[in-house]
Amino acid sequence: MRVTQLLILGLLGTALPIQFVNADADGERELLARIAHEIETIASLITQAASQANPDARIRFQYGWLRQDLDQIQRGIQDHIDAPRAEPRTFPPLRGDYRR
Repeated sequence: MRVTQLLILGLLGTALPIQFVNADADGERELLARIAHEIETIASLITQAASQANPDARIRFQYGWLRQDLDQIQRGIQDHIDAPRAEPRTFPPLRGDYRR
């Protein structure tokens, strides 16, 4: 549970400053690149948390699913940075529930 809270706080701490930045395309790209980089950094935290997880626990956190969702978010950010489009795109929904 604590790992999940740290991951969410890290993502929010990175994303919230975006609201206060001017609508400058270069500034937006910079911040989006920073968010993508932070997601890469979070991957090491996920690996650490997974290594400390109890494999015999009745309910286990699904780190693989979390990685998949973060990879999807990161790809979406990178796609926007590489080729921004005027039309909104649709993405498959995130799993969101990491307990099993």
